[in-house]
Amino acid sequence: MQHAFVTGAAGFIGSNLVDRLLADGVRVTGWDNLSTGQPRFLENANAHPSFRLMRGDNLDLSALTAAMHGADFVFHLAANADIRDGWKHPAKDLQQNTVATFNVLEAMRANGVRRIAFSSTGSVYGEALVTPASPTPEDDSFPIQTSLYGASKTAGEGLISAYAEGAQIDEAYVFRFVSILGERYTHGHVFDFYQQLIAHPDHLRVLGNGTQRKSYLYVQDCIDAMLHVTRAATARAAKHRTQIYNLGTPQFVQVNDSIGHICAALGLKPRLEYTGGERGWVGDNPFIFLDTRKIQSTGWRPKLTIEQGIIRTLRWLEANRWVYEARG
Repeated sequence: MQHAFVTGAAGFIGSNLVDRLLADGVRVTGWDNLSTGQPRFLENANAHPSFRLMRGDNLDLSALTAAMHGADFVFHLAANADIRDGWKHPAKDLQQNTVATFNVLEAMRANGVRRIAFSSTGSVYGEALVTPASPTPEDDSFPIQTSLYGASKTAGEGLISAYAEGAQIDEAYVFRFVSILGERYTHGHVFDFYQQLIAHPDHLRVLGNGTQRKSYLYVQDCIDAMLHVTRAATARAAKHRTQIYNLGTPQFVQVNDSIGHICAALGLKPRLEYTGGERGWVGDNPFIFLDTRKIQSTGWRPKLTIEQGIIRTLRWLEANRWVYEARG
């Protein structure tokens, strides 16, 4: 990998990946429409001679194709990740996730770029069919989608594997993430809980009943995993030229556990108000826990526990309250 093209470069994961690639001596072209990405996340990258940020949208195929010229690897991270409010704008997942992925693949084809890493999601499994409380493996069935976001990512995975099977791509890496935590985090439960506690430290509203069980992964561990297998080119000899990896920690926590970690770190004991039910919103999966034995078999291991990731995220938010204003 000499020249990486990163969609969603000004986003949470994207900007952290850009910094890592530059530190490793890779030339990087960042691509972002800045609808949710933050230019401040790229302050260090913009000072680097091997980085170029191009502002544009994945739905503009001609501009995307021109921007990608000269790249030899694509990290496709840009997406609409608004699972909770998906039904308020149902076309957004289709356009920004599925159609956008098709355009990325077509831009790759036009430029002769034959390697891609795609940020998918554990949400593609819907409500996994394996035994409850067991981690979901990559080969689990997922016939029923529970969110438009998951459905749109499933379609993106299908497009990528079809291009690989059709000999348009030599290496395809599909990463099914749990929720990612860490520096530059701008949406999710830690973001929401801390925002509430800034406004009213004595009261915290919790969607659902607090017993939802979730797994999380620290952003630098996530990037470690992606770079570990892409550099090893594990998809090159894989069946259908595609490797699918679950990314997460070998543990999960209840929402109530997260609340306990956050409140203890802040020295607060707020009154908890639960909205009730096992789901926080329509499409919420009350249990997300992925089997990560496949990625661990390559030699990768997460360095931080979920609790450590939560605390690092909280401390970053404390030091960067500007993100709340920036997110509106």
